[in-house]
Amino acid sequence: MSQSTFDDDDLFGEAAAETRAEVEEHLTAAREQLPDPDAVWETDADNVLGVLNGLKSALDVGDAVDSVRSAKKAYVLGERADAFDDADDLKAEIEELEALVGDIEAAAEEVASLTGTVPAIRGALQDATAEEEGEE
Repeated sequence: MSQSTFDDDDLFGEAAAETRAEVEEHLTAAREQLPDPDAVWETDADNVLGVLNGLKSALDVGDAVDSVRSAKKAYVLGERADAFDDADDLKAEIEELEALVGDIEAAAEEVASLTGTVPAIRGALQDATAEEEGEE
């Protein structure tokens, strides 16, 4: 039977490794929860509104935001505890995913705005055309 060690340095090393693994797990989960690139690019809609609705659905980041947030929390904890020997890769990956999720969310908001605007423009154009035809 092996003897358990309760040495502070050993325990800290284990905790640091576990914290790094936790960050990496959350980052992997975030990447898996990102929208499918093909779903964002391809469409089978018959009109612009269908395209916009499909794109709005495709741009749903789901739980990726929560996973990036969890990764960042674990990273900050490990960094402040000075637990990482070299965590530049984790920091860069977190920043990259934060930016990507932010861009996707911004695009989704723009698409949502267009989803409301385009039908209104179409209706106004139809009204303008009907008025012009009525005058002739």
